[in-house]
Amino acid sequence: MTTVSPGTETGQAAPAAPAAPANLPLRKRPVDIFFIVMFSLFIVTCIISDAIPTLGIPQTATTTNILAQWNYTYSSQYDPLYMHEPLWLRFITGTSAFIYLPFYVLLVVCLVKGFNWIQLFAVIYATMIISLTAIPIFGVEFFGPVGERTPNPVVFLLYNGPYVLVPLLLLIRMRKPLPFTRRF
Repeated sequence: MTTVSPGTETGQAAPAAPAAPANLPLRKRPVDIFFIVMFSLFIVTCIISDAIPTLGIPQTATTTNILAQWNYTYSSQYDPLYMHEPLWLRFITGTSAFIYLPFYVLLVVCLVKGFNWIQLFAVIYATMIISLTAIPIFGVEFFGPVGERTPNPVVFLLYNGPYVLVPLLLLIRMRKPLPFTRRF
């Protein structure tokens, strides 16, 4: 007894589904190497700059915590908003320290291994960073009250610009399905 499936009444085998294109090796995806480097740095900076205010560690010139001292040095010169730590900013730094940080670790692994399923999560992350972090923080730093506005916009942008530009580039990188099957 033979079984006949739809489309094979003539005895021909059903056509195979087209195979998904293979991922490119990491060495052929230089943009992803750039992302691996940048998001690895973001892991470190999350620990240094975002965990400190979130955990309520005082950022003063006399603190014994070296990370808090580094934060104080930066914020006292370039980022008075960060030095004052308003509650809404602690929510943003908390999101960075405890949600974005684990995502960065996962993203780096996915970039190295070429796991395409990270695409949706990368798009969500990039959208959140741009809309929920960059807009309020940059808005206050450039247009907020005088005591919270950055005294040196160029240095502020040099420090903080990559945290918006890199996610924006990631969003562009993840614009089409199967991102690791193409160079960009």
